[in-house]
Amino acid sequence: MDSAHTINQWLDQHHITEVECLIPDMTGLARGKIVPRHKYDPAVGLRLPEAVLSMTVTGDYPDRDFTSVADPDMKLLPDLSTLRPVPWNKEPTAQIIHDCYSFGGEAVDLAPRNVLKRILKLYEDQGWKPVIAPEMEFYLVEIQPDEDLPLRPPVGRTRRTEAGMQSFSIDAVNEYDDIFDVMYDWCEAQGLALDTLIHEMGTAQMEINLDHGDPLQLADQVFLFKRTVREVAIRNNMYATFMAKPMQGQPGSAMHMHQSVVDIASGRNIFSLDDGLPSPAFLHFIGGLQRYLPAAMPFFAPYVNSYRRLSRYTSAPINLSWGYDNRTCGLRVPHSGPEARRVENRLAGVDVNPYLAMAASLACGYLGMRDRIDPSEPLTGSAYEQPHQLPRHLDDAIDMLLRCQPLAELFGGHFVETYAAIKEAEYREYFDVISPWERRFLLLHV
Repeated sequence: MDSAHTINQWLDQHHITEVECLIPDMTGLARGKIVPRHKYDPAVGLRLPEAVLSMTVTGDYPDRDFTSVADPDMKLLPDLSTLRPVPWNKEPTAQIIHDCYSFGGEAVDLAPRNVLKRILKLYEDQGWKPVIAPEMEFYLVEIQPDEDLPLRPPVGRTRRTEAGMQSFSIDAVNEYDDIFDVMYDWCEAQGLALDTLIHEMGTAQMEINLDHGDPLQLADQVFLFKRTVREVAIRNNMYATFMAKPMQGQPGSAMHMHQSVVDIASGRNIFSLDDGLPSPAFLHFIGGLQRYLPAAMPFFAPYVNSYRRLSRYTSAPINLSWGYDNRTCGLRVPHSGPEARRVENRLAGVDVNPYLAMAASLACGYLGMRDRIDPSEPLTGSAYEQPHQLPRHLDDAIDMLLRCQPLAELFGGHFVETYAAIKEAEYREYFDVISPWERRFLLLHV
């Protein structure tokens, strides 16, 4: 049975009246169209301007046009595996993620979902399948329409804000039971495989873990999870924010990624040898991450705000040392049995586009295995005492990305140039803004 027929059957069975046709843009936000059910034909799909994929986070565009001067449409075709209800809509509504194609049938190289597919194909060609488990941190904050005012923690069910930091506190999570009960219900309705919920270090900072699985499916789930949590929070008169560093004096929010690779034929974790010891592939994967993650930094820290998170002694990495169960390192290897041996990449902020962050991390590891790159020795002390090895600002990170030919070969030169131009445009726009700090300390003192 073809996928279009299956989609139509599902829409009819659930009495759907509208279909949200989604694509993730460069920021990881949902773009697309809302189509009445009777006008939606999944076999035909729909159209959207390709220029949508070169927009900045502010809705602007780079100075140079990276799509055709004719501003053409691309064809959007639905992925059956992403068909889900929209549980918060009053009318029966479906959402389905679409892939972007030219009218000649080629995958559009600027589409983040296609970028991740491109990297996964490299693994498939080797007989490998990556496995990923993301951990997402986010803050609940008071609604504040005035962007000039700092964010504040929200009031919980006791009608008070949190007193200090409440790491791993069950009672502090229970303050927001109304939000999390609905969140779990809505995620279950969408088939989002939530695992653990904990209270993180920050005030009203939470962490949700997703079950491990296929990277494309997990990127889809992160994409939809962010939508869902924002919607639940707003309906409870607060915001859920996935900024990397939303509040001064509070820890930043990360999206840690646990990664392993299995042999497709046998299902065996290639990071372990038959005797249970670490394999050369495991060490080479780490070596690739150490060599190429600095150049891939714009995918893990995509905004000016992202770099505020990456500072010493804040549970965020400043270098790419690796170690066993060492959270000070950018690359951590948790305690596990041989079958679950994995590498935790702690570099990414939760503000990333999940498709691009997963693609970049897997690309760096792939290069390490392909080129047999040896890692450093594992660190047993504190990585915070080691030198800073990562770009400190977005403009430096962009320069490093543009100079990295191996990553350009995997991602495609056109994609890398376009992405870098988008980030450059965002950086220029930010740089035009004069901050309150500058007015406070420089206005009359210099």
